[in-house]
Amino acid sequence: MGYSNHDKLEWTLIFVLEFGRHFGLTLKQAFNYLSRYKGIDFIDKHYDYCHTQSFQSMISDITDYCHRKGGALV
Repeated sequence: MGYSNHDKLEWTLIFVLEFGRHFGLTLKQAFNYLSRYKGIDFIDKHYDYCHTQSFQSMISDITDYCHRKGGALV
């Protein structure tokens, strides 16, 4: 199934906001962290799965993924 860039961008932005809230980060800090440790790449490649999960579940999954890539948030 194809998804529009608008839908992917909207969901990803909301996810980054929720990720930042969870860890007490600003939007910019959360985006930079997720970019540096490949969380944004993961979401882009696996959007069809990611957007069907709860934000809380995805925050946990992406946190683990970024941690395996060298991120310090746990």
